Amino acid sequence: MAKILLAEDDIDLAAMVSGWLTSERFTVEVAHDGAFAADLLRLSNYDVVVLDWDLPNRSGIEILREYRDGGGAAPVIMLTGKAATSDKQTGLDLGADDYLTKPFDIKELGARIRALLRRPALINSAVLKVGDIELDTAKYRVLRNGAEIHLLPRDFALLEFLLRHKDQVFSAEALISRVWVSDSDASPEGLRTAIKRIRKKIDDGNEDSQSLIENIPKVGYRLRSSC
Repeated sequence: MAKILLAEDDIDLAAMVSGWLTSERFTVEVAHDGAFAADLLRLSNYDVVVLDWDLPNRSGIEILREYRDGGGAAPVIMLTGKAATSDKQTGLDLGADDYLTKPFDIKELGARIRALLRRPALINSAVLKVGDIELDTAKYRVLRNGAEIHLLPRDFALLEFLLRHKDQVFSAEALISRVWVSDSDASPEGLRTAIKRIRKKIDDGNEDSQSLIENIPKVGYRLRSSC
């Protein structure tokens, strides 16, 4: 489940786009203000950034320039009412990956986001497997020994991230930044609760020491390719 930052000051448009992307099983974080969007980009990681050109306090172009200069690598789609070729060239030259002129078809935005996510550097496979666990991002389902198990959307996103980075250790803060949006559940306790729920579904009653998701004290978590 990809995590998207939507920076758009039109509240009604942002709500419509966010709602639709959420229904398409994306995790969406919304910023209506340029300064807030810049802060989120410094504090969290995103798979795609949808960035309006004309934001209050800081423009989308300023944010894009700072993000790229700071090493930010997530693909960026610029949204703007500016239709001139010179404006498009400015955005693309500063590091935007795509450009959509308002008004736009929300389904086209979704198609462009999915196209960026299909880039090999960002996504390797729709089907992820470790042991008898199989997660299919295209069909949005998880199987254990061929039997489907059901996870909450955030638990699905967390398991997907860990499967994509199996045997790598991540701190609680890194996992929260990567999977959660900024809400009241974005805490180490919320992470522990999510991992506990996932373990109940995928470990078939194993003790924590034999769990597929290993807790490394004072360091973080990793998903083991073998137990």
